[in-house]
Amino acid sequence: MRLTPLLFRCLIFLVFWSAPLALVAQGRFLLSGYVRASSDRSMLPGASVAVPALNTGTTADSTGFYALPLPPGRHRLVISFIGYETITRDINLTQNQRQGFALSSSNNELGEVVVEGSGSLEQKLQTTQMSVEHLSVKEAKLLPALFGEVDLLKTLQLKPGVQNGGEGTSGLFVRGGSSDQNLVLVDEAVVYNPAHLFGLFSVFNPDAVQSVDLFKGGFPAQYGGRLSSVVDVKLREGSREKYSVSGGLGLISSRLTVEGPIVKKKGSFILSGRRTYFDIFTRQINKINEGKADYNPIPNYYFYDFNAKANYALGEKDQVFFSGYYGHDIFGFNSSNGFNFDFSWGNAVATARWNHVFSSKLFVNTTASFTRYQYNITNKLDQFSFGLTSQIRDYALRTDVEYTPNSHHTWKFGAIITAHDFGVGRLKAGSTDGRIDFGSDVSYLGQEAGAYVSDNFKFSNKLQIDYGLRLSGFHSGSDTYGGLEPRGAVRYSITPTTSLKASYALMYQYVHLVTNTGATLPTDIWYPSRLSVKPQRSQQVATGVSFLLGKGKYLLTNEIYYKWAHNQIDFRDGAQLFANDNLDAEFLFGKGWAYGNELYLEKKQGRTTGWIGYTLSWSKRRFPPQLGTQGINGGRTFYPTYDRRHNLTVVALHQLSERFNLTGSFVYTTGSATTLPQSRYFFQDVQGVEYTAVPVYPDRNSYRLAPYHRLDLGVVYKLRPRHGESDLTLSIYNAYNRRNPYFVYFDQVKDKQTKQILSYRARQVSLFPVIPSITYNFKF
Repeated sequence: MRLTPLLFRCLIFLVFWSAPLALVAQGRFLLSGYVRASSDRSMLPGASVAVPALNTGTTADSTGFYALPLPPGRHRLVISFIGYETITRDINLTQNQRQGFALSSSNNELGEVVVEGSGSLEQKLQTTQMSVEHLSVKEAKLLPALFGEVDLLKTLQLKPGVQNGGEGTSGLFVRGGSSDQNLVLVDEAVVYNPAHLFGLFSVFNPDAVQSVDLFKGGFPAQYGGRLSSVVDVKLREGSREKYSVSGGLGLISSRLTVEGPIVKKKGSFILSGRRTYFDIFTRQINKINEGKADYNPIPNYYFYDFNAKANYALGEKDQVFFSGYYGHDIFGFNSSNGFNFDFSWGNAVATARWNHVFSSKLFVNTTASFTRYQYNITNKLDQFSFGLTSQIRDYALRTDVEYTPNSHHTWKFGAIITAHDFGVGRLKAGSTDGRIDFGSDVSYLGQEAGAYVSDNFKFSNKLQIDYGLRLSGFHSGSDTYGGLEPRGAVRYSITPTTSLKASYALMYQYVHLVTNTGATLPTDIWYPSRLSVKPQRSQQVATGVSFLLGKGKYLLTNEIYYKWAHNQIDFRDGAQLFANDNLDAEFLFGKGWAYGNELYLEKKQGRTTGWIGYTLSWSKRRFPPQLGTQGINGGRTFYPTYDRRHNLTVVALHQLSERFNLTGSFVYTTGSATTLPQSRYFFQDVQGVEYTAVPVYPDRNSYRLAPYHRLDLGVVYKLRPRHGESDLTLSIYNAYNRRNPYFVYFDQVKDKQTKQILSYRARQVSLFPVIPSITYNFKF
């Protein structure tokens, strides 16, 4: 929907002048406070505070603050969090009361195998939120990983409804959406490229992360700007009690984390860094082989990232938080014939947040953030040089308010405004003698705003509704767009162990990823909605049923979803993507559909824990003829490359003894959709001597690669050092050496005597065979 500039200014006005709704409590008192770790006084966001007798409870927010309306009288509380001992407390509630809780860490800190989410299985059954996955770092660290490098995004790929982009990638394709349709947040700041090493690893250092939440549908009203999913990453705060050092030594990278109090019990900090050392080995190999005529140097590559966070309590009601991330990838190739190629890219993120508790019923979070993603390419051949730079920078301010007037309602409302600076392409080329010198610079500005309100209404113990509305808008140049985004979710408990759930969400996306699909490097460009490039829009409905089985040991869920999207973006054949000041003319627009069924069985108690997930899904796209073109695939419906019909994951964690933990994961997915020539014809020149084989292609993505399947195994052995804690983690990636397809190409089969082409033979390229790795983790 196109907005007038006046309406857009009104939206920005609402961002800063929204006032809390006046609601009055009705015969209930509010119990509120913070949940912390007893060892270091750090906050525990997502901790569960429940009253089982009343079948009610809540979870702590991102600052560890909880608010639970209860009737007057005596109540027994159960407080729990992953990796910490569950405690019970009895209270006599006669008025609004502040009560904090401190949880002790479990004994097996590095060897923890009890896979808990943000609360118990019972609480997951009773919440209105559906299509959400919670991932703890302890869970991810136990699972076997490629080269021993723990990857949070790859662990999310083991959840139903999430497809991976193929062998060796960490991109997420959620419920039929593309990778740029995921909103990735780190302490409320957007991360535009969450990947290192050409997508092999994510940018999230597990030592710095507290938890990860993945929303696949039923999106809460506070999230906006993307169509398919929200990945909300919370960083650790560091210990308020004592200083400590932890880290790990692996085959390709090492990590080091330092944390401790700024002022004991009032503030803390955490500093965490990570670096790979591919370059150390490749440089030595190149040096040894330097001067050999037939030697091609190995490209120089490494990445590093750095996380920092600090917090300080100004008083009982005020806390401030500062966090930052900086990551950089560097790739270089210098040949002996004068060809030099250098490529670097990375993210920078900074946030400042103020949390204020007005009362036990009302508290506010205000966050200012900065985000930058950029890459630089420098290419030099003899006397000629070429350079290309692209970036996006965001400056954002948001306020989130939570108001709990009584036991029936929890209101959330707030607003956000973001200033975008799109550096679409800065090209510089020339020669050393100055005879050739040219360049171009294409950039745009944009402003994005949103305001929302939602209410979690507990009608009764059986019926609970979460409904909300988001108003969003975007302005760039002379173009303004916007629209209303209704959200809703409902939960009905048939029995104490069975719940029905349903949700609906409408989403707008105002920034778009321009991808050069022929490039192997991440030369992507973020582009604003402007001129003919209208915002992408999607709607998703989902319904499901959840069961508690085996006296609460198992949770079985089954969800069915359907999503349809408009203004999906792709490019016409031969599109010019770089340094093009009329990129709008290169786009094609179409529609998309995705639907499927997700079945999930989870176990969280006992020595053996884990989950089984199965997804049956379809994803489709259609781009009709437009702009003087035949569209894509002649306007016929086709499957995108990330369409997978079947996706099965099995994850198991078993505590063999106090010191030994065994882990394993198995993945099976239908092969990627791809386009391959179905035949060839030969074209000869006038003399009838030279001939060229011309491939004939069928419809787009009408072939499938071989199915993808892989078994990973791991062993965690807890050591007994004199000081602190440590363990050895052995991982075996692709344990039975499955050669999964990366891509397929065709070899010519020629007659040995005449050298004439007789036929073509398909060849498969695979990336990773069986790869064992070992990592030493420590903390003291």
